[in-house]
Amino acid sequence: MAAALARHCLTRFFDSDTTKCSNHTYSLHNKYQVCTLSMNGCEGDPKVPLGSIETRTLAAVPSPSMAMDSLNSAVRELKCNPPAFTSGIIRLQVPIQQQIEAIEWLHAQDQILPRCFFSGRRSRAHGNGSNLLMDITNGNGHSSSNRNLVGVAGVGSAVFFQQLHPFSYHDWRSIKRFLSSKCPLIRAYGAIRFDARAEISPEWKAFGSFYFMVPQVEFDELEGSSMLAVTIAWDDALLWTWDEAIDSLEATMQQIALVVVKLKKEASGEFILRNNHIPNKTHWDIAVKRALQKINSNSSPLTKVVLARSSRVLTATNIDPIAWLACLQVEGENAYQFCLQPPNGPAFVGNTPEQLFHRKWLSISSEALAGTRARGESRTLDLQIEHDLLSSRKDHLEFIIVRDSIQNKLESVCDRVVIEPKKTVRKLRRIQHLFAQLAGNLRREDDEFEILSFLHPTPAVCGFPTETARLFISETEMFDRGMYAGPVGWFGGGESEFAVGIRSALVEKDFGALIYAGTGIVEGSNPSLEWDEVELKTSQFTKLLQLEVPWQSKVENLETIN
Repeated sequence: MAAALARHCLTRFFDSDTTKCSNHTYSLHNKYQVCTLSMNGCEGDPKVPLGSIETRTLAAVPSPSMAMDSLNSAVRELKCNPPAFTSGIIRLQVPIQQQIEAIEWLHAQDQILPRCFFSGRRSRAHGNGSNLLMDITNGNGHSSSNRNLVGVAGVGSAVFFQQLHPFSYHDWRSIKRFLSSKCPLIRAYGAIRFDARAEISPEWKAFGSFYFMVPQVEFDELEGSSMLAVTIAWDDALLWTWDEAIDSLEATMQQIALVVVKLKKEASGEFILRNNHIPNKTHWDIAVKRALQKINSNSSPLTKVVLARSSRVLTATNIDPIAWLACLQVEGENAYQFCLQPPNGPAFVGNTPEQLFHRKWLSISSEALAGTRARGESRTLDLQIEHDLLSSRKDHLEFIIVRDSIQNKLESVCDRVVIEPKKTVRKLRRIQHLFAQLAGNLRREDDEFEILSFLHPTPAVCGFPTETARLFISETEMFDRGMYAGPVGWFGGGESEFAVGIRSALVEKDFGALIYAGTGIVEGSNPSLEWDEVELKTSQFTKLLQLEVPWQSKVENLETIN
C-alpha cells in the first residue's frame, strides 16, 4: 500500500527489501510549498506497458498567461471526458510566441517543490556541445517545428522515481515505461549518487540513492519562442487513479505565477560569515601525500584518484539557489546548468562542463575532460597557459587515463568508436581543460543502461582503476559526496543526455551552501597546487558572494512578461 500512502508523505524513503512509506522530518519543513506527491514509478511493473502515452499540442498564443488559460480549459475538458485506460501519461503543451528564459520562469514560482532545471550548452561555436533537444513534435510524433530547446524548468511531479538501493536495470525500465519516442518532450529529469554504496548523510537524505521526476508543470525555453506544458500520469495498479492525478495537477496549476520577472545575472550580496573546508589544508596535504604513496607503490594498481573537498559557506542571508544558478549561466558557456530539488529537501545546483553521454537512437557520444589551468588575463598569456597545459607530462598522463578508459567502456557496447579531436583544449570562462570527444553506435537501445553503468564513475571524477580509486575515496574523504560527481540529466523516449555533476553545490535554506570540487591526483601531483586548483574551481560560486548589492536590487521590477 506504499503508493496509496505516497500522497500523504512529504518525502519517502524505501529500504531495498520493503515498500513501507515513512514520514521524514527535514530542516526545510514548511519553508516551501510542497506539491501533492504523485506515485513512485519504481513500484510499478516495468514489463506492463502503460495504456496510453500521448502528447497534445494546442494552438500557439502570445503570452504565458494565455497559455495557462488554454491549459486550464484543456484540463477541464479532460476531466469531463477522462480516458478509458487504467494507466497512462498525457502531456498538454502550448507554444508561446516569444522567447522567455526558463530560469526566470522557475524563479517566479515561489519555491514550489519539487522542482528541476536543466539547460544544454549555450555555445555551439566549436561543434563539441550537444543540443538539449531536437525537434518539437505534435501528438503523432511528426515534426511541427525545428527549434532547439535551450532550457527546461519544471515544478511538481506527475510521477517520480526514487529508491535507497543503487540505481538498477529494473529502475531504468520503470522510468522508460513512462516514456515514448513518439512523445520526445515527456522526460524524466534527475540525478544519481556518486557512490550508492556509501552511507547517505542527512543533507542528502531527500534524494535517496537516485531521484527523477516528470514535471507536472513545465516551461520550455526554445530558440525564438517558448512552451508551457502540463503532464498527467496515473496508474490504478499503483493506487494513483486518474481522478487523483488530475486533482493533484490542478492544485499545482493554481500555484503557478504568470508574471515572469527579468533577472539581472550579476553577483549576489550575501556576506560570508564562515567558510569551513572538509578537509582543511593540513588534512588535504596528508590525503594527497598518502594517495601519491599508493600511486608510486609497486604493490598497488592505483594510477589516479580524484580527491574532493566540501566547503560549508554560511551567509548572513539565505542564498536563493535559482538566482544563484541564473548568475552561473553567465559563467556557463560550453557548460550545462542544472537544479534538482525534491520535496522538503535542499537544492542541488551546478554549472558543469563535463558530459557523461548523449544518446539519440543508437548514436552515442561522450567526452574526456582532464587537466586544469586558469585562463590568462590577456590573449598572449592565455595561449602561453594553453601551451603549458598541452605540453605538461603530468596533465597528459591524467588525460589519457580518462580518455582511454572511456574509449574501452564505449567499445564494450558499441560497434565502432571514433575519437575526434583526440586531444585539444576546451576553454571556459575561468578555466581551460584538455578535451577529447568520443562517438559510437550502440548495438541496441537497451544498452543505454549498460553505458550509464559502465561510464559512471569516469576516471575524471573517481580515478583508475575504478574500484581501487573508489575504495581509496571512501576510506579517505570525511564527507558524503551525494549527487556531486554523479550523473545528472534526463531520460527521454528516443534520446537521453547526462552531464557529470561537478562544479556543484547543495543550497539549503537557513544553512547556507555546501560547495563541492575535486582534482585528479597522479604521479607528479603537488598537494599545494592541487589545493589551488580546487580553489579555482569553486571560485565561480564564492565570487558570487563578494559584492555588497543584494539580489533583490538586481531585479528589474519594470521588466515583466505578462
